[in-house]
Order: sequence, then C-alpha cells, then structure tokens
Amino acid sequence: MEVPGSSKKMIATQEEMVEARVPLAYRDQCAHLLIPLNKCRQAELYLPWKCENERHSYEKCQYELVMERMLQMQKIREQSSLNQPQSKGAAIPLIPKTANA
Repeated sequence: MEVPGSSKKMIATQEEMVEARVPLAYRDQCAHLLIPLNKCRQAELYLPWKCENERHSYEKCQYELVMERMLQMQKIREQSSLNQPQSKGAAIPLIPKTANA
C-alpha cells in the first residue's frame, strides 16, 4: 500500500496490525518492525537488554520517517518564502546544510 507524501511503503496490513494489537498511533510505515519487537518484548518479559536488534531497526525506521517529514516541511517553507516578500528576520533553516539527506 502506498502512503501519500512518503517514500516508504506500508508493509504490514491492517489485519496484521489488528491481530498484533498495534495501537492506532503506531500504525505507520514502521509497524511491520513493531510487531516482532512487541512479540519479542513479551517473550523476554520486557528486559531492556533483550530484543536490541529489533528495537534498533524499529527506531531507525522511525528516525528516517521523521527526517523525511522534516525535509518535506523545509521544502514547503522554502516554497512559501519564495512566494512572499522577505520578512524582518531571516528564517533559520530547519535542517543544517551539513546533513546528508
């Protein structure tokens, strides 16, 4: 399934997320990584040093989604600043130019 405005595809289906009891707030493009993470957490009694690989891959996916949204917002702000005359202060860029995004 394609999500508008995102480069990542939805891998987990609605049925899989309902079956795994994924809360609505977490049903995004990273839900396919959250399902095995939650199963591992339950199996390992939520010990923090367990399931590190699953947690890392899920958190990396979430980070990539946030960075993608920030880049989209940066582009929207740049387009809107081109259409409007310059205000008093210069806009501070959302993402520094040194980012490799």
